[in-house]
Amino acid sequence: MRLGVLDIGSNTGHLLVVDAHAGAAPLPAFSYKVPLRLAEHLTPEGSMSSAGIEALTDFTAAAMEVAEDKGCEEMLSFATSAVREADNTDQVLDHVADKTGTRIEVLSGEDEARLTFLAVRRWFGWSAGRLAVFDIGGGSLEIAGGPDESPDVAWSIPLGAARLARDYFGADAPDEVSLRKLRRRIRSEIARDAGHLLRHGAPHRAAATSKTFRSLARICGAAPSSEGHLVPRTLRRDDLEAWLPTLIATPPEKMADLPGVSPSRAHQMVPGALVALAVMDIFDLPELEICPWALREGVILERFDHISILDRRGTD
Repeated sequence: MRLGVLDIGSNTGHLLVVDAHAGAAPLPAFSYKVPLRLAEHLTPEGSMSSAGIEALTDFTAAAMEVAEDKGCEEMLSFATSAVREADNTDQVLDHVADKTGTRIEVLSGEDEARLTFLAVRRWFGWSAGRLAVFDIGGGSLEIAGGPDESPDVAWSIPLGAARLARDYFGADAPDEVSLRKLRRRIRSEIARDAGHLLRHGAPHRAAATSKTFRSLARICGAAPSSEGHLVPRTLRRDDLEAWLPTLIATPPEKMADLPGVSPSRAHQMVPGALVALAVMDIFDLPELEICPWALREGVILERFDHISILDRRGTD
């Protein structure tokens, strides 16, 4: 079955076309993405701006044309933090539906964490034991953990890299006082609910997913994407601590010169690094394994699990 997955993230709109069937890994067939930066289109009052709505609508219309051209039999469309938290979410979704005919589902923060966990569990398998998963998006940080395919705990914190860049990083880099204030906010918000994960015992394996974690790992020496997604990649706490002063001192226009950093995300690397380091410190993790599967794959896997259940019932 050829499936289209329309992922409206806080940073990027991404259509992933996959060939998949129950019991097999989804095989990417085509990818179309645009840096929408919706988290930065939220007004101070909390609404999605008209420019953000139009950017989302234009992308959705173009993505649906691509999906049709590529022969997708079914579409799964969802949005995450930026759309979820906008005061005018219904207006945004209604406008997109009216103009494109596509109704986008908004995932809760807990569902986002849960589905990402499912993808990472399937990637690493049961040998990972009790698994902890962390995902830094544009608008939020998702955390989940447990020994099974469904996590014991899953929650979302408004600490996305794009959100923090918008709130703390203007035309000029923040001074030392502002950085310390940001660091305190990040760590206090993560630590507030850290016991949800820790009370079930230390994880046997800790994994990270998302572009921010992948970029940080690449900066710290992980293999480039050109070597394929089967190459193991790790982000080590000591390496990130050593790199952090350099990242802070690097102007955004020079940040994209670093390996693994795209120009559209360069301004997000310092806040992303502060969140990643806080995660490893608070949960006492010397390293995080980078998983190439994330939310999109979790959505696909859950959909095909559902199809398999229906198929089995039909043969009973």
